Amino acid sequence: MALINPHINFNGNAEEAFTFYKSVFGGEFSKIMRFKDLASDEFTIPEDEANKIMYIALPIGNNVLIANDVPSFLGRVSENENRSKISVSTESKEEADKLFYGLSVGGEIEGAIGDSPWGTYFGMFRDKYGIEWIINFDS
Repeated sequence: MALINPHINFNGNAEEAFTFYKSVFGGEFSKIMRFKDLASDEFTIPEDEANKIMYIALPIGNNVLIANDVPSFLGRVSENENRSKISVSTESKEEADKLFYGLSVGGEIEGAIGDSPWGTYFGMFRDKYGIEWIINFDS
């Protein structure tokens, strides 16, 4: 079966955000590439973008959370976008609480975690990096 792996664009703070995500989810990065790793005579990288993240991946269960920094020549990412959320299904209420309270630190809670009208344990927030998350446990 196919897996869906969210890919997030950042405005130069992908490494900081992913270090934070790793502190909550655990695990290790499976890959980190910086723009300078791609530099060549044909593909020059401005000095102020050399250490930005071209690709970073954090395995979470059978999925992978992926991100990059958007190069300045492509413009800024809208951090107030409200078109998509990362939805995490947990194996227990305890895991849901750990992820909800860990990832929402410094962010804005949009829906407190608790029993939902549709029968799941559910919470929703925008983290301190502007990324929207849904944490859900369905027994």
